[in-house]
Amino acid sequence: MTGDGSLIMPPMSKATHVTLPFRFGTVGTPLSAPKNGGSVGGIQRIREMTLNALEFAWVQSIRISDEACAKLRETALAADVALSVHASYFINLNALTEEMWLAGRERLLTACRAGYKAGATDIIFHPGSYMKMEPSVAWKIARDRLAEVADTIRREKLAVTLRPETMGKSAMLGSLEECIAWSREIEDVLPCVDFAHPHARPGDGSFNTYAEFAGALKLIAAGLGERGLKRMHIHFSGIEYTSKGEKRHLNLDVADVKYKELFQALADFGAGGRVMSETPNMEEGAIVMRNTYQRAAVKAKAK
Repeated sequence: MTGDGSLIMPPMSKATHVTLPFRFGTVGTPLSAPKNGGSVGGIQRIREMTLNALEFAWVQSIRISDEACAKLRETALAADVALSVHASYFINLNALTEEMWLAGRERLLTACRAGYKAGATDIIFHPGSYMKMEPSVAWKIARDRLAEVADTIRREKLAVTLRPETMGKSAMLGSLEECIAWSREIEDVLPCVDFAHPHARPGDGSFNTYAEFAGALKLIAAGLGERGLKRMHIHFSGIEYTSKGEKRHLNLDVADVKYKELFQALADFGAGGRVMSETPNMEEGAIVMRNTYQRAAVKAKAK
């Protein structure tokens, strides 16, 4: 950081000048964006930092006018910043009552409608909880409800992809296998793969080697083919966990997650899409991820 608190940008490697198959950015407005700039200022700050993706963290309520959405779309197009939306935390595809499900369904559809108007192409959400059901039973209930939401967005001609996120606690719907299976069965659905969450989910520190990351990419390729690998939407951070799973996000330099091995696997498999930083230091994490991927891509090309 400089004396005035602004972020010092690290030098970009020579590989930066090559078009990358991934865009990099933050989930939420960057910390270094102007405090009164809102989401428009966030988009502009992303571009200033030579990042090129931003995910709006609309995780509580959504109150935004059509005019404000149009301004976000216009700003992002001019800046070449790809947009996505993280929808409300209060969605459960396996809600126990119809009333609770309809409320969650409306929250998800509201994110889709506003996100589409704002220029977002991907809507990320947490699938919910098993609610002490057998996972296979909960998965089927969730599948049917997610399919109905996907039908609705197609009828309304909302050109967005629904992305259930892989979750970091074993009590939560959203293993990688479950997200792949929904995506295989339902049109306009693809996973949001948070690679830190499968590391935290078992509570034992597993899913943290090149072989395990490669295994996950093989699983995605087998289940979803080229679109699964080339249109990835990745969340990533360090993570603290207990025997019950995820506790909180961490910066990469204080976490045990082997992020260099992850980005090497992504480069080796020729994956593409977006990588969104959820580290507490947000844009600094995004820059580390981008630069790490660039070095990995050079190694992959040399193999």
